[in-house]
Amino acid sequence: MAEYLSPGVYVEEFDSGATPMQGVSTSTAGFVGLAERGPVVGEPQLVTSFADYRRMYGGYLSEAGYGNARFLPYAVEQFFANGGSRAYIMRAVPGDAKAAEKTTGVLHITAANPGAWAENMRVTVSASSKAKTQVFEVNGADLQLKNADGFNTGDVVELFDGAKKAYATIKGVLDKTVTLDAPCTLDVADRTVGTPKYIRTCEITIVARLDDTVETFENLSLKPGLLNYAPVKTEKSDLIKVEVLASGAKSAPAAKDDKKDDKKDDKKDAAPATGGKIVPFEMCGGTDEALVLTLEGGSNGSVLNVTADAYTGKDDGPGNRTGLQAFIENSNVSIMLIPGVTAPEVQAALIGFCENKKSCFAILDIPAELKKTNDVANFRDMYDSTYAAIYHPWLEMYDAGEKRSTYFPPSGAMAGIYARSDNERGVFKAPANEVVRGCTGLSCNYNTGEQDILNPIGVNLIRAFPGRGIRVWGARTLSSNGLWKYLNVRRLFIYVEESIRANTNWVVFEPNSEALWLRVSRTISTFLAVCWRDGALAGASPDEAFFVECGRTTMTQDDIDNGRLICQIGIAPVKPAEFVIFRITQKTASE
Repeated sequence: MAEYLSPGVYVEEFDSGATPMQGVSTSTAGFVGLAERGPVVGEPQLVTSFADYRRMYGGYLSEAGYGNARFLPYAVEQFFANGGSRAYIMRAVPGDAKAAEKTTGVLHITAANPGAWAENMRVTVSASSKAKTQVFEVNGADLQLKNADGFNTGDVVELFDGAKKAYATIKGVLDKTVTLDAPCTLDVADRTVGTPKYIRTCEITIVARLDDTVETFENLSLKPGLLNYAPVKTEKSDLIKVEVLASGAKSAPAAKDDKKDDKKDDKKDAAPATGGKIVPFEMCGGTDEALVLTLEGGSNGSVLNVTADAYTGKDDGPGNRTGLQAFIENSNVSIMLIPGVTAPEVQAALIGFCENKKSCFAILDIPAELKKTNDVANFRDMYDSTYAAIYHPWLEMYDAGEKRSTYFPPSGAMAGIYARSDNERGVFKAPANEVVRGCTGLSCNYNTGEQDILNPIGVNLIRAFPGRGIRVWGARTLSSNGLWKYLNVRRLFIYVEESIRANTNWVVFEPNSEALWLRVSRTISTFLAVCWRDGALAGASPDEAFFVECGRTTMTQDDIDNGRLICQIGIAPVKPAEFVIFRITQKTASE
């Protein structure tokens, strides 16, 4: 309650009407499969075009190298070609895949993820400096600088007196004075403008290059605890992981003279400021201006014999999940597929995942070699789920990787058609009687008699019609329950349920009273009324299309005492006109 302690006029705001609800997206797809490169642990990565996919996960996979495990990039390409706009990718890898690596001095560089891809990457390590300035005054280990910005405790610094160089470590910084770990023995103090004498920090810069992707990490330190510590500054790299090894016993570098005639004798005349320091670039094994490294030992693993666990993944907790399990952390995906993988244990895991999450719908493929109706029916009979649909036959499309036409699993194109239908019409529209873009043929042409056998059991065929192109000609789930035989009904319920879940968090911990019950009812009724006007619900009026009940008829006093608010909602989904029947009779002139 507001406090009123003195006379006056008080203006207060309060919520009494319905809270606006926004429907969730239903067109975002989630893909699991093998890729050339890309992260294999953690959250799936969002791509909004096939170009995005190629930058992050590489290009097409060859049939000779990957066999039937090569379809992920093609499925993603077909998804976008058929109307998709957002996809999350989770790369799967065989258990024996290895990341390429290279050690130079104290620096150990590993590819960010497994695969032979990293052997085409070049990593350059060079000396750099984040701060350089004049020394105005030297007092033992204390140096007064012209500008101390960029100099931090723990930095290794180089001191140059015009002829010789030496190295030290900063113990402290106060205003414009830095304190070294030992008295300075070089004459580096000079207030003259343009003096060659200086003090500068010593760091390294790492540049990783792979095709058109370039990552640059400047002014890195090899000392743990510093803000610019190399492993910390590079931890978000998409290409490399950096580790600093414990340095071995290594002599300090000698001082250097910039005079060309005395180069050979400079190393003998070194005058280190503190008894000798090793600069980061030389700790990495560098002697020239830059080191160019090629990582070695990367392996794609047994990609021709990938086991099911590579796709199903492991649940090792947040941030450490792999394969299909990585999508537990993702609340945006509503369409799931593992393109081209028809192993029953993988497909069963995908179906189970969608059923448990209740916000995703699975699209399955049938093995390309199964063409007889009995064989297709037997394969389909392994599953019974309202959260999955299966499509056949495979699609003939141009293979940009192999430079020829070949057959691809239909799931990628179907995910794009789902997205296209959702965006153009709505999730309530069955994604059928839609043209498959980019498809020039089918691995098997089924006729009407064969579809009479397969359609009732939930096999959605893709068929070629003269003059009408190649179209999706089925919209059924894999469920034996007649109430859920149409996939647009299940996906409509997913849409309604997730929209209500996402937009009613404000209800939690509100006073469980009649005022709240009325407000919840209004909020959901308003949302469902919009669904009805859009054509998602059947009925001539909102009363025929849905009902929302929240109050004493849905809750007992025990429910209220235990903090439960129960709202019962009923909707009448529209069903597709799967069988269009025109009954025609004769009409005589006298009638």
